[in-house]
Amino acid sequence: MFMQRTQAWLPRPPALRPLLADGRRASARPMLYEAFDIQSDIAQQTRAWGRNLHRALAPWTALGYGEALSWWTAGARMMMRAGLTFTRPAYGIDSVTVGNREVPVTEEVVTATPFGTLLRFSKDVATPQPKVLLVAPMSGHFATLLRGTVRTLLPDHDVHITDWHNARDVPLSAGRFGFDDYVDHIIGFLREMGEGAHVVAVCQPAVQALAAAAVMAARNDPAAPRSMTLMAGPVDCRISPTAVNALAVSKPIEWFEENLIATVPRRHAGAGRRVYPGFVQVSAFMSMNAKRHIQGHTDLFWHFAAGEEERAAAIESFYDEYLAVLDLPAEFYLETVKTVFQDYDLARNELLYRGERIDTRAIRRTALLTVEGERDDICAVGQTMAAHDLCAGLAPHMKHHHLQAGVGHYGVFSGRRWETQTYPIVRNFIQSND
Repeated sequence: MFMQRTQAWLPRPPALRPLLADGRRASARPMLYEAFDIQSDIAQQTRAWGRNLHRALAPWTALGYGEALSWWTAGARMMMRAGLTFTRPAYGIDSVTVGNREVPVTEEVVTATPFGTLLRFSKDVATPQPKVLLVAPMSGHFATLLRGTVRTLLPDHDVHITDWHNARDVPLSAGRFGFDDYVDHIIGFLREMGEGAHVVAVCQPAVQALAAAAVMAARNDPAAPRSMTLMAGPVDCRISPTAVNALAVSKPIEWFEENLIATVPRRHAGAGRRVYPGFVQVSAFMSMNAKRHIQGHTDLFWHFAAGEEERAAAIESFYDEYLAVLDLPAEFYLETVKTVFQDYDLARNELLYRGERIDTRAIRRTALLTVEGERDDICAVGQTMAAHDLCAGLAPHMKHHHLQAGVGHYGVFSGRRWETQTYPIVRNFIQSND
């Protein structure tokens, strides 16, 4: 999910750049983050002006003082939404229906590191439920992007999620966070959950989840997952390459480092840390579907103007999540681009973890389900299913695949078809292997 069309708005780097003290090339955009912070300050001021303007106009608009006044009030509300936010939105799941009763849900921190929290959605139920670790992507958005996935899983499962932290808020003293560290977190979180857990990995971490399962199987780790569901993940990007995959191989890894990596400014807790900024990722996402987003904000303005609060709230809710961005540690981003999207290390059975080659054939007791979307233009059909060939040590009856008709990338794990068609298959698969 974090490989998008970024080169359209970035200059081609000069052939030679000065070397830094550690031998790396200097960034093509040394002031990228500083410039964004200036824009953020302007956006913050714009939101303040919008609040003041709305406070002054709203009472008169409510009294029906002309159509033009309602437009000004709607404009003020649009000003109040200016800019991005780096604050994680709330999951907002206070209760869930289990059987025929409403059960309160509380968020419980099981364990935490500087880079991520194992968060449990705790509920009081009489019968123990299958433990599920929902592995969220680290791709420019917070794990709350999977709020709907969590809500769907909760009635039948004891759900935990990898709640990743914003890298710009992690002090340099916490060290680095690379591809292997992501795998370490999955393994560590599964051990915290105890024996008998199940893994559901969405998009990018399908690769790391598969690697973690292989490492734990090779070590006969008792906390190895009983089942593993990989959803729309880039296990083998050589299969039916998408525009995302084409971008990854169109430039050397040095291009990504020189053009897309920035240093966190001094005003933030992670000052000095090199990151792939979330605002770069979101800009790329939005540029791919510019017409859709322009229309979305146009619709939001007219809903405000017409007093259609319910329709406006639906659009606001989407963009509250979409425009909440998370920075990725530079080493994780670059290592993932190189390992997954350029060199296809896992697909070629060449993936290294802590210097040793991973053998996915060691997976013999973790059942495998892969899920793909028929219209997925980010992770094409076949790329996730490739995990079946890699898990050659699994008996055929322990490997299953589901192709969801009529959905794109996000429809694999959210929306109506996920809830009514895909989820029952995932639920039954987990229960049959619990």
